[in-house]
Amino acid sequence: MADHKEASVTLPSDPASVSRARKYVTEVLADWGLPDDAEIGDTVRLIVSELATNAVQHTLGQSPTFTVDLDLERDERLRIGVTDSHPRLPKRLPAAVQQDNGRGMVIIRWLAAECGGRLSVKPTPEGGKTVWIALPWTAPVQR
Repeated sequence: MADHKEASVTLPSDPASVSRARKYVTEVLADWGLPDDAEIGDTVRLIVSELATNAVQHTLGQSPTFTVDLDLERDERLRIGVTDSHPRLPKRLPAAVQQDNGRGMVIIRWLAAECGGRLSVKPTPEGGKTVWIALPWTAPVQR
């Protein structure tokens, strides 16, 4: 059993970085043993896309970069964190609000729960925030 694996990438807060973040996570998880056809892979890619999009769109130019962290603990739990330097924490919209955007956190929370995981938001010491998703990991880890 592997004790711990970590990976991280910092990208510019630019719309093109969303696909780069998704590709990076896909490559790391493949290196860690996630099969190409694993259903959780699609879920993780969607979560990363939503989190990266939020980091780009909702920081209002106050976060020039965002960081994607991956943390695999003891072959049991995958944690995905996206950190930006904007101090505003994400807010949950009421279900009755009708608008074209702003549903990313609802989608992310639902996807995490659907997989048996959870979402948390933690302020950083530098004044920004990290949105963490913790998911059960069931794929064998490559040594």
